[in-house]
Amino acid sequence: MPRLFTGVEIPPDVGQALASLRGGLPGARWIDPENYHLTLRFIGDVDDVTAHEVASMLERVRRNVFDLYLEGVTSFGGRKPRAVVAAVAQAQPLLDVHAEHERLMQRIGLEPEGRKYTPHVTLARLRDSSSRQVAEYLSARGYFRISPFRVSRFVLFSSRNSIGGGPYVVEASYPLSA
Repeated sequence: MPRLFTGVEIPPDVGQALASLRGGLPGARWIDPENYHLTLRFIGDVDDVTAHEVASMLERVRRNVFDLYLEGVTSFGGRKPRAVVAAVAQAQPLLDVHAEHERLMQRIGLEPEGRKYTPHVTLARLRDSSSRQVAEYLSARGYFRISPFRVSRFVLFSSRNSIGGGPYVVEASYPLSA
């Protein structure tokens, strides 16, 4: 069964800028830059019939090209940090694409996403990093802003059932309107 999710690819120049944030945090398992992405909708492990339904349903998305930029580095997990992420500056077009993906996936019978959508790019997964170590890392690198980049398509990714962090394979791409 493939594990699927929809997302936005991170351009190579943006990936290189994000890669400059790697290091300096004990217990961090850094994501390889070629696996950076912004998840729109996690779909999960599905059978081939559902995978084809998902791919077909995504062809219905009609949204315009938009610009996006990343601003700031933060962590997820509160007192027990579990990830370091690059935050996405408020972008209504991205939220609209996410909401449409959510509606379409529910239409084919998938359960609603359980968590509030917080767009981000995961930079590292944390195992034994203390909240103090993460706070020190963020105080040194927390302010991060990159020039906007154009989002002209979204993709359907697959991944192996693994610890996380890739590799991810583009199964299909869906252009946005100019």
